[in-house]
Amino acid sequence: MLTLEQARAWYPEIDPVHGFDHIERVYHMAEKLAVLEGANLEIVHAAALLHDSRGSDPNSGERLSHHEASALFAEQVLSGEGWTDEQIRAVQHCIRAHRYRGEKENEPQTIEAKVLFDADKLDVLGAIGVARTIGYAVQAGQPIYAEPSEQFIENGVKQPGEPHSSYHEYLFKLRKVKARLFTASAIQIAEARDAFLTKFYEQLGAEIRAER
Repeated sequence: MLTLEQARAWYPEIDPVHGFDHIERVYHMAEKLAVLEGANLEIVHAAALLHDSRGSDPNSGERLSHHEASALFAEQVLSGEGWTDEQIRAVQHCIRAHRYRGEKENEPQTIEAKVLFDADKLDVLGAIGVARTIGYAVQAGQPIYAEPSEQFIENGVKQPGEPHSSYHEYLFKLRKVKARLFTASAIQIAEARDAFLTKFYEQLGAEIRAER
């Protein structure tokens, strides 16, 4: 059985977005959702530990395909642990299907994949979501807040030279996450987290504009 301590070696200790602390949170949330939704815990545990194991660093050059790189790495790890081909494929499906901007054919089909997807997405909502989104902006050399162009508000496409601040990421992705969740348990948890996230960016914008 894979453990959190084994997984520690696959992730940076200090990374505000995809470090080991993210894996710990997703692991525990996935476990909670798996119990509530009746998913296979062994599959969910392994998928949670391995889902960002390769290419999640935004500077790695593999960020857009990190789900595929992580699925291949999972096969190596789990084969060494004596897992069956069927078990490995189940874990790989979870990993390939966890990416928010993933391809249509890679959408979660099993309850285990839906649990991992939801646990991973809950980690971009609430107070943790605020911290991670700002951390990602700083990592990428982008501002914490910038007023979006009308074009970006309308269709999500930035104008030439427009930054992608953490507020842009909220508008482009985070405010839509709750509607993308699959399990009833995650949707219930997301209510308060989504409300906090929305309130934070409303307050941040108002303070920057000196309205409050």
